[in-house]
Amino acid sequence: MGGPDSLDAIRPFLFNLFSDRYIIRLGPSFLQRPIAWLIAKKRAPKSAQNYELIGGKTPLTEITIEQAKLLEGRLNEELGPKYGEEFKCVVGMRYWHPRTPDVLKELKDTGVKKVLGLSLYPHYSRATSGSSIEEFKSCCDSLGLSWDVIDRFPTHPAYISALCEVLDEGQKKIGNKDFHLVYSAHSLPKKFIDEGDPYLEDINATIRALESQTGIKGTLSFQSRSGPVKWLEPQTDIHLLELVKSGKKRLLCLPISFVSDHIETLYEIDILFKSIVKEAGGELFKTPGLNTRPSFINALYELVVEKLGENKWLR
Repeated sequence: MGGPDSLDAIRPFLFNLFSDRYIIRLGPSFLQRPIAWLIAKKRAPKSAQNYELIGGKTPLTEITIEQAKLLEGRLNEELGPKYGEEFKCVVGMRYWHPRTPDVLKELKDTGVKKVLGLSLYPHYSRATSGSSIEEFKSCCDSLGLSWDVIDRFPTHPAYISALCEVLDEGQKKIGNKDFHLVYSAHSLPKKFIDEGDPYLEDINATIRALESQTGIKGTLSFQSRSGPVKWLEPQTDIHLLELVKSGKKRLLCLPISFVSDHIETLYEIDILFKSIVKEAGGELFKTPGLNTRPSFINALYELVVEKLGENKWLR
């Protein structure tokens, strides 16, 4: 999705986000943009307060650019000499800069002919991955670029290995004490799941794969809902309070659907949810983000190598 790179960018970022009918339908299509404008205007001041608490902007863009840089280096180091190819990894965001259409145009202008889209959503949903991938495909087609896509990786062994690593580090924060593990994922309107969206199925597949490796069982909840529709439940903040009330005072949260730290991990979990749990008499810990850790970059590398083998782009 991207995110605002300054406080001034918050309102236009929110407008771009809520203008997308892939994510949420705000009345008939001709009213989508006017309603999105009103929502952005109303939400921007509150969002700005939250962003100020994490440095005045999202760190997601810088993290993603660094992920791309590290992946590019690995590809050129290990595959470049073998195939005589130069790999270029760039970042294209859906709702804020660097925007996917602009990035693809720049690649075209430099002579690139084939583009592999790597979605950084581990779990597919038409509201997130789907919207971004459709824009990517459309732009490639209009520019005459050959394309392929890695649209999800919920159970890829290298990705699961990276999650095991952050979970282990999260446990070490708590020490040798009992805790309850909570998987927190970005929420989705329940209607999407009822209509066949695979998001929840992908999330549960990741959890099953992770738990088969660690032997640690957890519970799933959802954060970051918005709008007057029925969303997936339980809501993370409510779930955390219910756990504390049931006697589970020490909680470890693993943000299961996020591969980079941003407002939902650094503000919602680290600040808002932590304060709510503390006030209720509990203690909330969070696993580190995947971000640019070598095990996650290795997962991205393996995903790309496998796809390049499938589509026979390297010979």
